[in-house]
Order: sequence, then C-alpha cells, then structure tokens
Amino acid sequence: MPARRPKKKPVAKPARVPKRFALVRKLALALPGAEEGTSYGTPAFKVGKAMFVRLHQDNEAIVVLINFDERAMRMKTDPESFYITDHYLDYPAMLVRLATVDVEDLRELIEESWRRNAPEELIRQHFGDAPASKARQK
Repeated sequence: MPARRPKKKPVAKPARVPKRFALVRKLALALPGAEEGTSYGTPAFKVGKAMFVRLHQDNEAIVVLINFDERAMRMKTDPESFYITDHYLDYPAMLVRLATVDVEDLRELIEESWRRNAPEELIRQHFGDAPASKARQK
C-alpha cells in the first residue's frame, strides 16, 4: 500500500483590500511620522504607537478617530458614508465607507485623526502650529 501524503492545509487567502484603500495609504503615509502596520489583522497606520486609521475588518470601510460632536454631525449629514457599529458607540471613532466618501472628506478625516495622536512637534512640522484640535476630545 503506498504511503499516504498528509493533506495540505488550505492556504488562507488575504482579505481583499478595496482599490480605494490605495488612496488611504497614500494620504496616511504622506503625514509625518506615519507608519504602516496592522490592527485586528487589517492594514493600519500609526503615528508613534497610536493607530490613527485602519481598514475595518469588513473591507468596506476605514476606522478614523474623531470627536463625538463632529461624528454626530457627519453621520447626520451623510449616513451612507459615515456610521458606527455598537462597538464604537462609546469610543471617539467612526467608520467611513470607502465606496461613497468624498475624496476631500477622506483627506480631512485622515489628517484630523492623525492630529489627534501625533506629537506636537510633528504637527508643527506639517502645519506650522500646534492646533487646538490636538486635544483628545471625547
């Protein structure tokens, strides 16, 4: 009887990253001190050790940091692009649907999320001042 070969384990295919995520990567990495890594098994961008944007595990949205007042305003104005799940209810973060978000809104949200965690020195290098939005508001 011939020896049986062990069954090959199926190779996990990496999750499909949306094409629009290439723009997220470009915008995030253009910010001083930004580094690419992973968070919850998806691509993420950090400044220092703090995450400021990541691809949500549904592969349809990104997660950005945002204060609660602005989040409420954006979700009311464009609920198709801006939303949260129960997980983010009490956390200053928001999901941004890549298929529907305006490019300028995307740029602004990534930059503001970066500013929430970037050291003041990096903010000054990029903007010439340490903006009031640096405060980590909830």
